[in-house]
Amino acid sequence: MRNSFIKFLADFGPLLIFFVVYFKSGNNLKAAITPFIIATIIALVMVYFTEKKIPMVPLVSATLIIFFGGLTLYFDNKTFFYYKPTIINLLFAGVLYFGKYFTERPLLKIFFNNALNLQDEGWKKLNIRWIGFFIFAAVINAIVVETQSEAFWVNFKVWGLLPITLLFTASQIPLINKYKLQK
Repeated sequence: MRNSFIKFLADFGPLLIFFVVYFKSGNNLKAAITPFIIATIIALVMVYFTEKKIPMVPLVSATLIIFFGGLTLYFDNKTFFYYKPTIINLLFAGVLYFGKYFTERPLLKIFFNNALNLQDEGWKKLNIRWIGFFIFAAVINAIVVETQSEAFWVNFKVWGLLPITLLFTASQIPLINKYKLQK
């Protein structure tokens, strides 16, 4: 139970801090980036001390948050930060797509590291669906960046992309149940 709470804090705490600081600072993106980076680093440390390892997805996400946040602050150009979700999602889609050629099996199976036991066909379908979802999320972020205000984008990043991701994840339960290996 304690580890689940820490994982929840590590996953959503930095985003919540970003959101709160952004709006408390009068919609100042640059003011919210530094606390977001610090909270992300703290979250990684928390995960490491509870799990004795840092899973690949949070590590890559944190690295990109630090990198693009740093570029935004250094060059005083918000575009780097606006497109971070697009780049992260395209990177994940690319890794899942090309990874199957190097490992000869869906990378989701490796990422989940026995947390799910599915038939190979289930892993393949789940892998393809996540590739499609990551591409969708990348495109929708780019559309919002190009067509909406910064405040709208921040709200969308927190209250749009997150629920969309949770709904997509929940929509995969029937596929997971269909291809689950019986113990």
